[in-house]
Amino acid sequence: MPQVIETKDKTNIESSKRVLLTKILVTTDFSEVSDRALDYAIALARRYDARIYLAHVITPDPFQFAEPQLAQATYEKVRQAAEEGITDILISGKLRGVPHEVLMEEGNVWPTLDKLITEHEIDLVVVGTHGRGKVQKILIGSVAEEIFRQADCAVLTVGPGVKGDTAREVELKSILFATDFGPGAERAAAHAFSLAQEHDARVTLLHVIESAAAYTEESVARQREINVVRMKQLMPPGSEDWCKPEFRVTFGSAVEEILIAAREAKADLVVMGAKARRSLAGHVPLTIAYNVVTKAPCPVLTVRG
Repeated sequence: MPQVIETKDKTNIESSKRVLLTKILVTTDFSEVSDRALDYAIALARRYDARIYLAHVITPDPFQFAEPQLAQATYEKVRQAAEEGITDILISGKLRGVPHEVLMEEGNVWPTLDKLITEHEIDLVVVGTHGRGKVQKILIGSVAEEIFRQADCAVLTVGPGVKGDTAREVELKSILFATDFGPGAERAAAHAFSLAQEHDARVTLLHVIESAAAYTEESVARQREINVVRMKQLMPPGSEDWCKPEFRVTFGSAVEEILIAAREAKADLVVMGAKARRSLAGHVPLTIAYNVVTKAPCPVLTVRG
């Protein structure tokens, strides 16, 4: 028999369905957006008694084409600035009381992070977007997308639209789960409902149909019924009793509809799948996930299919 977890309202959920967050890797380029991502990672670590792995990657971009002597001088300057950035974070005291480890590596960003994720058995990566740090531009949107397109674990992205101070512990009152029923739908749903159970949050489930031009009024109603049934099939048994689900099927631009739903639900978190992309990850413009991540008013948790 599978183990079950007792929730406070007596709903039983199989432990195999629960998402554990015990090891959180957060990337930094020492920018304001990266600092906000770190604050979220620390708040999550406090909530889940997790260990933080603070990672900075020194990339070869600033010095790879320079003359050897100049390249060495540039490298030393970049590394010194990175060490100062890490020291500033440690001195700030924000990691006090949270188990943590500093990882300073050299190489291209994604292959290096991929190695760290595997070596340390990371459950969640937290990353900021559009950060330009005092060392170098590293976690621009394309690199952040490269991470959430290829990481085997979930990735929490804190975009420039996320405002306000981060609480000492993350409290999620409202979660928006947006799904296109793609290959990652079940994994994404597992994260959404596990987090909802942990935080006693309400869940809004959303499916967007990109075009309704060919539908009659009757077929629009039928499409809504069909897709609500499909969304219900992604929910853990009994979860309707505690997550106060709302089902939305809308027609239009997926990005716009997700952002509208996030605002109307006053979402503290958006959860969605991200299609796997190896060869062009981070270099294909205007993807739905990328646009949602960079425009959402709250952090976005992506789970790769």
